[in-house]
Amino acid sequence: MQPPYDSMVYIVDDDIGVREGMAWLLRTRRLLSESYASAEAFLEMLQRASASPLPQQAACILLDVRMPGMSGLALFEQLQASGISQAWPVIFLTGHADVPTAVDSVKRGAFDFCEKPFSDNALVDRVEQALLLSSERLTERKQQGFLQSRLSDLTERERDVMRLVVEGLPNKLIADQLDISVRTVEVHRSRVFDKMEVKSAVELANLMRTST
Repeated sequence: MQPPYDSMVYIVDDDIGVREGMAWLLRTRRLLSESYASAEAFLEMLQRASASPLPQQAACILLDVRMPGMSGLALFEQLQASGISQAWPVIFLTGHADVPTAVDSVKRGAFDFCEKPFSDNALVDRVEQALLLSSERLTERKQQGFLQSRLSDLTERERDVMRLVVEGLPNKLIADQLDISVRTVEVHRSRVFDKMEVKSAVELANLMRTST
């Protein structure tokens, strides 16, 4: 399975040779990339693009552990705090001396680390896997957003009816529990189906199950 065609790989490394070599390597797999010589420059890009508070495009970040100024680790902590590293997996690029630090970062949520000099094919394979994960996470988040938008349109009574429909209760028992008529239950049930964009109780139950 290939990553989305418009996926982006962000290369953050103070070594111009690494940046240019990685960009060339990614082009051989038809992957787009942008390069930044420092953590500060990458953060400036994010701030300029902050019209949308969280990422919409699948991407991953190739991040050098040790750089002048802000280190890769300090940048990673900021990306974690903002939630960006959840949507854009981080792969650390590290020298031998920094391997223990990189391993610790993976335990704290980084996607992986690659020790310099790295195997070109192995690294790009991991990049593609990180981009696929990014795409999956962004899709899940969009679905959650759609679901929350639908739920916000429900009235309190419609939420009550929906909860009992999801539990599998027939209209008569729902009417008894809520002390309303069966006809009223039918009306609320129909409105719930319309607002949640489903056609059956089973479909509604499956939709709500995926939200948990």
